[in-house]
Amino acid sequence: MNIIKSTKVLFLYKFMQRYASSQALAADLKNIVGNDNVATSTAVREQHSHDESYHPGHKPDVVVFAQSTDHVSKIVKYCASKRVPVIPFGSGTGVEGGVTAPQGGVCLDLSRMDKVLSINAEDFDCTVQAGVTRNALNTYIRDTGLQFPIDPGANASLGGMCATSASGTMAVRYGTMRENVMNLEVVLADGSIIKTAGLKGRSRKTSSGYNLTNLFVGQEGTLGIITEATLKLHAIPEAVLAAVAPFKDLQGAVNATVAIMQSGLPVARIEFLDENMVDACNRFSKLNLDIAPTLFLEFHGSNSNIEAQGQIAEETCKSYECLQFAFATDVDKRAELWKARHNAWYAAQALKPGSKGYSTDVCVPISALSGIVTFAKDELKRLNLLGPIVGHVGDGNFHVFVIVDPTNPKEIELVHQYSMALAKEALRVSGTVTGEHGIGVGKKKLLIDEFGAAGINTMKAIKQALDPMNILNPGKVL
Repeated sequence: MNIIKSTKVLFLYKFMQRYASSQALAADLKNIVGNDNVATSTAVREQHSHDESYHPGHKPDVVVFAQSTDHVSKIVKYCASKRVPVIPFGSGTGVEGGVTAPQGGVCLDLSRMDKVLSINAEDFDCTVQAGVTRNALNTYIRDTGLQFPIDPGANASLGGMCATSASGTMAVRYGTMRENVMNLEVVLADGSIIKTAGLKGRSRKTSSGYNLTNLFVGQEGTLGIITEATLKLHAIPEAVLAAVAPFKDLQGAVNATVAIMQSGLPVARIEFLDENMVDACNRFSKLNLDIAPTLFLEFHGSNSNIEAQGQIAEETCKSYECLQFAFATDVDKRAELWKARHNAWYAAQALKPGSKGYSTDVCVPISALSGIVTFAKDELKRLNLLGPIVGHVGDGNFHVFVIVDPTNPKEIELVHQYSMALAKEALRVSGTVTGEHGIGVGKKKLLIDEFGAAGINTMKAIKQALDPMNILNPGKVL
C-alpha cells in the first residue's frame, strides 16, 4: 500500500514539476511573441500532438504561433538557451508522425506565416512564407496564367512540403518539391538565419558553393526551420485531356505505362488503382467503373494537339489489353473521370468504419513495378490485411492504404511487419523506402538498410554540426 502511495506521490510531484516548468516556459514565450500567440490548453496541445497517421501522438508543453521569421529566430534562440525541443508544425497533414513531441517542448506552428511575398510572373517564380498552403498559392496566382502544380493530395503548407520533399500526382511531368525549390530561408538551431541559394538568389541554375537548398529540402525540421521558400511556377496548359483505362490485368497496365512514357507524350499524371481500390471508390463515390486494374491519365497540351495525344494513348493502351478507354477535355467531365482517384483515401477508410489508414510509400524503377505490386498483394493475403493500392506509376511510386484499427495492438504489429517487408523488397529491387512521405518516426530503421552505416554516419555528422544539442524535432529521421 505504501509503495502505491509513494508511486502516486512521485507521479504527482513530477506532474507538478512539469506543469510549473511549462507555465514558466509559456510566460517567457509570451514576452517574445505576445499573449495571443502562445497556447497551453490541453485541446490545442492535443491538436498539435499528431498528424494524420496512426502513429501515437505526444503533446508538446506549449504551442507557439509564429508570425514572422524574426519570431521564429527569437523562439529558437530562447529554446536553445534552455535546451528545449522545438517541433515545427505546418498543417498537420503528414503521415509519418513527423510533428509528434515525444520529449515535450515547444510546437512551433507556422500557419500564421501565410503571406505570398512576391510573384515574378516573367521569371516564373514566387516567394512565400512557410505557412502558405498549396491551394492558397494557386488561388492567389490564378489570374497570371501560372500554377504551382505539385499536388500531394492534401492542402498542405508549402513549408511542410519543402521539409518532406513532397510530390504527388503530377511529379511525372513537373517534378517533386526538390526540383521546384529555388531558395529557402531557414532558421538554424542557434537562431541564426540563412538563405540557402544566396541572399537574393532566384536564378534558374547555380554552381555556387554547396547545394544547401537540397540539404534542407526533405530534412523534416531536424536541421533547421524553413520560414520562406522561393518556388518555380509553371504555365497553366491551354488544354487538358483526362482518361480512364481499365485493363485485363496488372501487367498490362504497367506495360502500357512504360510504353506511354517512352512514346514522348506530354503525360502530366498517370495513376494506378488496383481492382480493390476501384471497388471501394465505386461504393464510396457512387460510380460504375469496371472493377479491374485501372489507369487514370492526364495530358497537358494545346487545343490543336490534345485530342491527337488522347488517340495515341488510347491505341497504346488497347495494345496491352485495355478493356475500354474513356477520355474527356471538358472541365466537368474531366472532374467526373478523376473522381475515383481524388477520393481514394476516403474510399479506402470507408471500407472499415472507425478505422485509420496507414499508407506505404515505396518507390521503385518502373521495370520493377509489376513484381513489387504482386509482392504487396501476396503479403496482404499472407497477413490477412485489408489494403487497396494506388500508385503514381509514371515514376514508380505507389501506396498500399492498409486499413487498421488503431486500438488493436495485434493489427498494428501486422501493419508494421507488412510495411517492413514491402520496404525491404523495394530496396532489393533498387528502390527507396519512401518516395514522398518522408521518414518521420515510422521508417528510421529502414533508413539504415537503405543508406548503410557510412551513409547514416554522414547524416549524423551533419545533424551534429547543425544541431549539436538535438533540439530540432528530436526523435525523427535518425
